[in-house]
Formats: sequence, C-alpha cells, structure tokens
Amino acid sequence: MNTVNPTLMQRIRQDVQAMHAYAVQDSTGMVKLDAMENPHRLPIELQVALGQRLGALALNRYPDNRVNDLRQALAQYAGMPEGFEIMLGNGSDELISLLALACAVPPSAENGFKKASVLAPVPGFVMYGMSAQLQGLAFHGVPLTEDFELDEAAMLAAIALHQPAITYLAYPNNPTANLWDDAVIEKIILAVGAQGGLVVMDEAYQPFSSKSYLDRLSQHRHVLLMRTLSKFGLAGVRLGYLMGPNALIAEIDKVRPPYNVSSLNCECALFALEHQEVFWRQALDLRSQRAILLETLARLPGVRVYPSDANMILVRVPDAQKTFDGMKMRKVLVKNVSKMHPLLANCLRLTVGTADENRRMLAALQESL
Repeated sequence: MNTVNPTLMQRIRQDVQAMHAYAVQDSTGMVKLDAMENPHRLPIELQVALGQRLGALALNRYPDNRVNDLRQALAQYAGMPEGFEIMLGNGSDELISLLALACAVPPSAENGFKKASVLAPVPGFVMYGMSAQLQGLAFHGVPLTEDFELDEAAMLAAIALHQPAITYLAYPNNPTANLWDDAVIEKIILAVGAQGGLVVMDEAYQPFSSKSYLDRLSQHRHVLLMRTLSKFGLAGVRLGYLMGPNALIAEIDKVRPPYNVSSLNCECALFALEHQEVFWRQALDLRSQRAILLETLARLPGVRVYPSDANMILVRVPDAQKTFDGMKMRKVLVKNVSKMHPLLANCLRLTVGTADENRRMLAALQESL
C-alpha cells in the first residue's frame, strides 16, 4: 500500500504539502536542450586522466583540506578582490538555501515583528522564492517590464516597503537570458545598502556573458557574487561558490554543513580548473552557436526572439504548448516556461547546443509552430 498514515502527514508542514516538487523532464532518447547544460563532453584523454585521479582518492575518509585548495584555485580563476573570501556549496542551489537560513532573523520588537524577506525580479530563478519559503522568510517578486528589463521605480518602492534581507539580481537573468541596465542595478544596490540588506549578484551564466559584476564588487561591502561550475561544463559535479567580504562570508559559512562538497566533486572541479582552456574553447563555441541561432530564429515567421547573454534563448511563439509538444514528439526537448509567469505567455526557453543539436532543434521548431 502506498497510503500514508494521516497522523504522520500532519507532521509535514502544510506549505510543503501544498508545494510542487522541482520536476526534471525525462530526456531519454531526446536532443536535450531544456536545462542550459554545456553539451560538450570531456575529451577522451582527459576522461581517462580524471578517472585515474578519482580512483586514487581515499573515499573511506571524509573530505579533507583539499577543499581549501579548491577555494584558492577558484579565487585565482575568478580574480577575486583583496579582502574577499569564497564559500563553497553543493551547486548554487545550496548557497541560496544557506543564505536564506543565515538571514532568517525571527520577528521581534526590534524589526517591527516582521518576517525577514527576500526580494527578486520576476520572472527569475525559482529557487530564490522556494528557498525563502522553506526557511520561513517572505518572498517578494517584482515584475520586470514587458521587455524583461528591471522596473526601476517598482524595485526601489519594494525595497523601501519590504526592507529585504536579501535582494537577488541575476546577471544575466534566467529564463529571459538578458543583462539589465547597469545604472539601474547600481541604484538598486545603493538602495538596498541604505536599509542594511544584502545584494547577491547571481552570475550562473558568466562563461557566456559579455559582462561581469566582478570589477565593481569591491566598491560595496554588502554585495555578494555567486557563480556555479554547472554552466562552465560541470553540471553533474554540483559545485557553486559565493564571493564576498571576509567578515560577511565568515558569518554565512557558519550555517554550511560540514563536508558539503564531496572529495569527488572537489577533485573534479580542481581537475577542470587545471584544464580550463578546454572549457573556455567550449564556451567560445557555444557563443558562436548562439549568434547563429539568434540570427536564424529572428527570420522565422511568428517567432519573437529576445536578446541573450547566456547559453539559452527565450522565444515567444503563437502557441507554446503546441510547439513544445510538437518538438517533443520530434525528439527535441526544450523548456516550456509559458506558465511560469504572465510575462512569459507563450514563451519557450531554448538551450544552445552543438551545431548538430541546434540544426535538429530548429527543424523541429519550424515543423511544430
């Protein structure tokens, strides 16, 4: 029997029971272009070398100080400013959850008996809101404009009203794939700083972006920069990192579980950084493929294509569900984001793949419109 005792179910939070689990689409036998993954595998000689290296690890022991070597390697790779530190996570998802946990200050007379809150533009990465809810914080989503730009007035008003503990700005944004206006971003950062909150610049798609906030990071003491190695080419490794002022990272790091990054994940990441030129060439290829896709998609009748600084492209079609179903029937899997937010009505998110994958995706799209 698959039924659960109702008394046991009462032990599960009502808001959790009302939630929908994060769904991963079955991609068996598909051209998989739904999750913004790097489609390129490691060259065979590097696969062999990595296998030998992982096989030699002492897996009978807990992870050791090798993670500190990884933190130093990431700091060097990213060009982290002086006086800043790095915190590691099991993907950026865990970092988002730990940030919420660290900032979940309970209501009291000092804060006007208000819940701590998280604020972010929407549509955006769903984990900002989900992590806030699970950690007992309020989430406030501020709609973008119809062209998926930051609504400066609405953002500043929401910051003044809610005084969020954390404000997320994805740079570029998911699922819209665009970079926002730098002047507006700075106004938001200053407004958050004035009321004592944190800003997290989420640069998950940095390998494909024309800009980074890194060169401005040291100008502020309340801004954190979050990245992941998933888009770099290690989605299966689950490794995210958060950069910020030493004292700030030291406090947030207190809620991180011990050994949250496994020895295998750590060694894979170090190996990748030692061979970063391979991944750099892969990112360069995907940028070239993105340019070809943007040009081709713009010529398709009935398709509106939006600018992209990531390894995904947002398109609006006459009927998103019909097109999604048609593409899936033709063994091409993309992401139907049309129900995520009203601004995304009839939108699909297309991951940039290899040249062959993109040709098959374009053919399936044209046949499914």
